[in-house]
Amino acid sequence: MALAKAAPQPIDDFEGWLAAFRQPSVIVEVLVLLLCVALAWALVSGLRRALRLQDARSIWFGRRDLDGVLFPLVLLCLGMVARAVLGNVLQLAVIKVAVPVLVALVAIRVGVKVLQVAFVDGPWVRALEQTISWLAWFAMVMWVSGLAPVVLNELDQITWKVGASTLSVRNVIEGLLTAGAVLIITLWISSGIESRILRSATGGELSLRKAVSNASRAMLMFVGLIVALSAVGIDLTALSVLGGAIGVGIGFGLQKLAANYVSGFVILAERSMRIGDNVRIDDFEGSITQINARYTVVRSLSGRESIVPNEMLINARVENLSLHDALVYQTTTVSVAYNSDVELVKRLLTQAALDQPRVAREPAPSAMLTAFGADGLEFTVGYWMQDIENGLLNLRSDINCAILAALRSHGIEIPFPQRVLHQR
Repeated sequence: MALAKAAPQPIDDFEGWLAAFRQPSVIVEVLVLLLCVALAWALVSGLRRALRLQDARSIWFGRRDLDGVLFPLVLLCLGMVARAVLGNVLQLAVIKVAVPVLVALVAIRVGVKVLQVAFVDGPWVRALEQTISWLAWFAMVMWVSGLAPVVLNELDQITWKVGASTLSVRNVIEGLLTAGAVLIITLWISSGIESRILRSATGGELSLRKAVSNASRAMLMFVGLIVALSAVGIDLTALSVLGGAIGVGIGFGLQKLAANYVSGFVILAERSMRIGDNVRIDDFEGSITQINARYTVVRSLSGRESIVPNEMLINARVENLSLHDALVYQTTTVSVAYNSDVELVKRLLTQAALDQPRVAREPAPSAMLTAFGADGLEFTVGYWMQDIENGLLNLRSDINCAILAALRSHGIEIPFPQRVLHQR
């Protein structure tokens, strides 16, 4: 005996919703949804174990199986399959509400996770996360209640002319939402590219990969903007006028800004200065911690940070203490009495430097008699070090203390100034 399939009737009023939720088929829908939740959790958990993923910043998985984007996305796909299958035989109520809720949840998870990864320390990330959450839940309520088509039709009636195009409030809202979605997807892709490119990169390779990462992010943002404008229906030929105006602005008013951006890419491309290099700019010396598109951050050993425009690094004289290698030369001077054994003093000074593990063995330290002082013989011991980030004065202090102990143990006098007055 064949069963006739009746087409499901849409639910358009509040009483219809209540009647639908009182149907016996609601129990079937709830059981199907629970099955979808269990299946989605099993798939995500199994995939996480198969990939052996432990990264808490993962957008797909997050810290736990339920934190990332993958779980609500899989659950949404299973829910849509269940809606398509059960919709032919039942008048749906629970699943009809669950699918929009899952869509909103996926939108919130994607937006929040991408912002957390792309802008780790951004002070405004929390406000954006809350904005995305409120917009997603508001859109879900409008969708479920059936008010969304009515409101959109009303907004579509409010129009104005922009050149040859006619825009409405609906177009503007759709454009903003499209631009936001494209921006989030672009940040997602660029963050993935950056993490993959910068993984296990050091020195000059790190700078080159940073340049590729910055260029790829800028290109993706530009393409995303074009896609968003096209989706709204804005004629892209109108951008030619805007592009000409921007070009004139850069030519006259934004020369320094454009020069800094171009200089930043030149520095990253030619690798004359790399992240981690020790440089001296004017009277400021420190290590490069960031090379951004417009400026470079140099951090001194005292903790102070200097923000240097990239144009200055191109046009001015910059001393790179670690361009060829990381070795840095340092000296210390000591005076001994004139009756001291010169060869013994040189051996003691050299050994005092060699006893320090931070002193390089090649080139080896050396001690020299550099001057005949008013009070004694002046010796200078020079040595190389390759961990300048650990400090300079502390190593010199350790060597001076070792020199003082060695000279005292061998009875070598360190003279102090003495003056004889002749009175007539």
